Amino acid sequence: MTTRRKFLAALGAGLTVPGMLIAQEANHKRSWWHYVFNDDKTAPAPLHPKPLTWSNATITAAWIGHSTILINFFGTHIITDPVLSERIGINILGLATLGPKRLVEPALKFDELPPIDFILVSHAHMDHCDLPTLKKFSLDTPVIVAKNTADVLDGLDFKKIYELDWGETMMIGDVEIEGLQVKHFGWRYPWEEDRSRGNWNGRSYNAYRISKNGKNIVFGGDTAYQEFFKKLKERNISIELVMMPIGAYNPWIRNHASPEQSLAMADQMGAKNFLPMHWGTFIQSDEPVHEPIERLKKAVTTEHIVLDTIGQTWSLSGNVVSSPA
Repeated sequence: MTTRRKFLAALGAGLTVPGMLIAQEANHKRSWWHYVFNDDKTAPAPLHPKPLTWSNATITAAWIGHSTILINFFGTHIITDPVLSERIGINILGLATLGPKRLVEPALKFDELPPIDFILVSHAHMDHCDLPTLKKFSLDTPVIVAKNTADVLDGLDFKKIYELDWGETMMIGDVEIEGLQVKHFGWRYPWEEDRSRGNWNGRSYNAYRISKNGKNIVFGGDTAYQEFFKKLKERNISIELVMMPIGAYNPWIRNHASPEQSLAMADQMGAKNFLPMHWGTFIQSDEPVHEPIERLKKAVTTEHIVLDTIGQTWSLSGNVVSSPA
C-alpha cells in the first residue's frame, strides 16, 4: 500500500503519478520540476461561446476545455467536470498548487456562465474535480458525483450533493440522470480505497446518461476501452451526442482510451455525434498535444466529430458555431 510519505517522496523525486500530475511531450522529456513550477504563458482560448444566445428548444454544448462542457439541454443548464483554474494538483497550505498549468485558458470565465441547474462530476481526480472552481458555484446548485466520493467536497457546503452509482438513476426537475460504468480508477490520493483495486466500497468513477424530452446524451467522464456502453444500444436508447475522452493514453492506456478506442465505444452505443474532450488543455502524458485529435480525424470515416477546438459550440440542429474569442 502506498503511504502519504511514499507518495510525497515520489513527487519530490520527480516520479510520475498516473492520471494525476506528471507528463512529458514525446521526444522532449521535461522534468517534474518544469510541470510543477513552470510559468509559461497560457494561450487565450481560440473561440468564445455565447450561451446567452442559445435556444432552450434544443440541445447545445460548448467545449470549455479539458472535460469541462457547458450544456443547454432544452433549457436545463449543465456543466461537466468544471475545471477553470490555471493550475490543477495539490494545494500546499493555500499558498501554491503543485501540478500542471493550463496550455489554453478556459473558453468562458466563471462569471460568463449562465445559472447552472446541476453539476456533473465524473470522479475525484484533480483534473475533473477542481475544488477552487467548484466553490465558486451557488451552494444551492445540485452536484452529482460518483459513489463514495461526496466526501471530497466536504467543506464546500453544497446543500445538495448526490452520489450516483452505476445503473442508478435520479431526477433533477424533468431531467433524468443515470450513472454508467466505465474502466478507470477513482482515488484522489494513492492511499485511498478504490473500486479499481477490488474494494466495492472504495471511490468510484462514472460516465452519465442525461435524458429529457425523449432525447439522450452521454458524458463519458474518463475511461479506458471497455464494452459497458454496448448496453445502451441493447436497451434501444438513442444517443444524440456522446462526449468522450481521447487523450492521456501514452503511457496510461490502462486507464485512458486512445482516440480510436473512444470512437469505437461511441459506435458501440450508437451515438449520432461525437464530441472529443480530455485533450489539448493540460499535459498529462507523453503523446504530443495535438496527436489525439489528429489520430481521431484519421479514424473517422463520416462527419462524426462535432467539435475540435476549445470554445466551439454544437447544437442538435447540426450547427457548429465558431465565435472568435
